[in-house]
Amino acid sequence: MRYGLDEFALAGNPNGYLARAARAVFFYRKLESPRAVRLRHALEALGPIFVKFGQVLSTRRDLLPPDIADELAKLQDQVPPFSPELALAAIEQAFARPASQVFESFDPQAVASASIAQVHFAVLPDGTEAAVKILRPGMLPVIERDLGLLDAGAFLVERLWADGRRLKPRLVVEEFAKHVFDELDLMREAANASQLRRNFAVSPMLVVPEIYWDYCTPTVMTMERMRGTPVSHVDKLRQQGLDIPMLARAGVEIFFTQVFRDGFFHADMHPGNILVSPTGQYIALDFGIMGTLTDTDKNYLAQNFLGFFNRDYKRVAVVHLESGWVPPETRVDELEAAIRAVCEPVFDRPLKEIKFGQVLLRLFQTSRRFGVEIQPQLVMLQKTLLNIEGLGRELDPDLDLWKTAKPYLERWMQEQLGWRGLLRTAREEAPRWSNMLPQLPRLVHRFLAGDRIGELEEAVRRLQMEERRRNRLLAWTAAALAGLLVWQVFLFFVY
Repeated sequence: MRYGLDEFALAGNPNGYLARAARAVFFYRKLESPRAVRLRHALEALGPIFVKFGQVLSTRRDLLPPDIADELAKLQDQVPPFSPELALAAIEQAFARPASQVFESFDPQAVASASIAQVHFAVLPDGTEAAVKILRPGMLPVIERDLGLLDAGAFLVERLWADGRRLKPRLVVEEFAKHVFDELDLMREAANASQLRRNFAVSPMLVVPEIYWDYCTPTVMTMERMRGTPVSHVDKLRQQGLDIPMLARAGVEIFFTQVFRDGFFHADMHPGNILVSPTGQYIALDFGIMGTLTDTDKNYLAQNFLGFFNRDYKRVAVVHLESGWVPPETRVDELEAAIRAVCEPVFDRPLKEIKFGQVLLRLFQTSRRFGVEIQPQLVMLQKTLLNIEGLGRELDPDLDLWKTAKPYLERWMQEQLGWRGLLRTAREEAPRWSNMLPQLPRLVHRFLAGDRIGELEEAVRRLQMEERRRNRLLAWTAAALAGLLVWQVFLFFVY
């Protein structure tokens, strides 16, 4: 009522009975802001879970008109911090002793606050500086209630909208719920950070804070305190003498490395979660939302990207068919032509001249035409791609995304399918072969020593017995039918 959301529900029939009734009831209401702005304000008023869902939804331009998607992309999850008293109480509850006995010093004033948790600075007993992340108290009941409402809304969309089943809104909510519940367990987030740190242990491009496991619980996570400049402060980075174009290229390579080498990527890479060290390394923060991809997903994605970069639109269409993302009866030439019409206009252009939101919108319109099945497991990847676009645009508008990413993808495909892939597979299988080879003589001896003729004779005997049993059953059935027929003839002549 306050934000005029009834207009969204009644937009399909603006002159119908319900629409006229709503205008009569709310005659006093003056809705001056555009509908997208009012929707954003409503989500902000509903609370942090709806704000987060609005952020994820803003990446699904196949679900939303462009004006709404653009407005939802502006949502921020910064919320006022909870009180120092609650923070100290959370520390005491987590470690069964006061914060003064857990840390050498602990700053009760939060330095950063989000919808799920907030961060405080502290010093460990050995003098190590640390950052302590504390889960916001009382979040679980609120989250469960709000997710129930989101699921109910997605169910209605799926039932009432023609494209609902194809777009799988309930699976999108389910995917979102999984990531939100993951964020409620800070031990899981700590494990995510540890895995990402191990993946980039020798990388000169990305630094991940160390986790101090002795000071971690499901509600409190303690990690290395990182110092750097927010990646969005480009002027400060230039003043530090950093090579901004090189930094932008490194960001693209970090993303593709996470996705295609590891299948494990930071899925919340907005500028607030990325710092830059004085030496020009990226510093990743906030590991509550991580994406994962199977080898099959990685292979299909890499082939799609390479097809785009090489302008081999037929290959892109064929990959869509092979992956089952489009119906099997789809004509390759028609899908190829549609993809070409979307992608050709953006090639050989720097980021500043490409509006990826419009490109994605046209791709989704094409997917709707050809009945493309939306893959829920790729929602986080799509969200991260848009984050990377925004980051690259902010750092270096002249960045050529195609030329930066293409060599990496070609090298990855060679490692997967070429002689490097064969050697890698051999290395991975070597431990299994080393266990099996010593057993081969014993297995061969057991096979040769077995009474194969006896087993064959026994199988033939069983088949013969089954055949005789079946023949007896057929004979009895025939006799019964014959007797029944004779009895019917007898009754006919008697009566």
